[in-house]
Amino acid sequence: MRSARVLSSREVYRGPVFWVTSDRVVEPGGIEVRRDIVRHPGSVVVLAVDDTRGGNGAGNRKDPLILLEVQFRYTVGKKIWELPAGRIDPGETELVGAKRELLEETGFTATSWKRILKFHASPGFLSETMAVFLARGLKAGIAQPEADEVIDVRFVPLSKALKMVKTGQIGDAKTICGVLWLKQYGRNL
Repeated sequence: MRSARVLSSREVYRGPVFWVTSDRVVEPGGIEVRRDIVRHPGSVVVLAVDDTRGGNGAGNRKDPLILLEVQFRYTVGKKIWELPAGRIDPGETELVGAKRELLEETGFTATSWKRILKFHASPGFLSETMAVFLARGLKAGIAQPEADEVIDVRFVPLSKALKMVKTGQIGDAKTICGVLWLKQYGRNL
């Protein structure tokens, strides 16, 4: 498969989280176009699962508990349900970033980590990738959120999270991916 040929690229915005370039490219089909791209270093997402307690109070791999957050998101103007997540900091690996985000946002650490998914958030205009990690063997600690983060942390049984996805109560794409992955593949953990 042929790739695009970049004719020119200029940065039109730089912020603390992302930057924007305006590029002139020749697409693989030979057409010259302008592409405005939001550049992002990538994010990590943590699917933190407690399958030792389960929704019924006993060890339960069929209905494990998922660690979810509820926080206000200015971009959508409301509180939303999400998996813990955040940007990969300069010099960090995906795994180091995932461990940092889980601790900062929830206070939890985990003894078992496995990358289960990696996808492009919105490849039409955004370069961000999201790496989703399954975290197990959870241990509670003290959250260390950033100054602007007000996060409510809750364990939700997988069965309830699936209903929340179906009814639209969970509308965040990375969280939907994690919940559906756990439903499909979680029994093979």
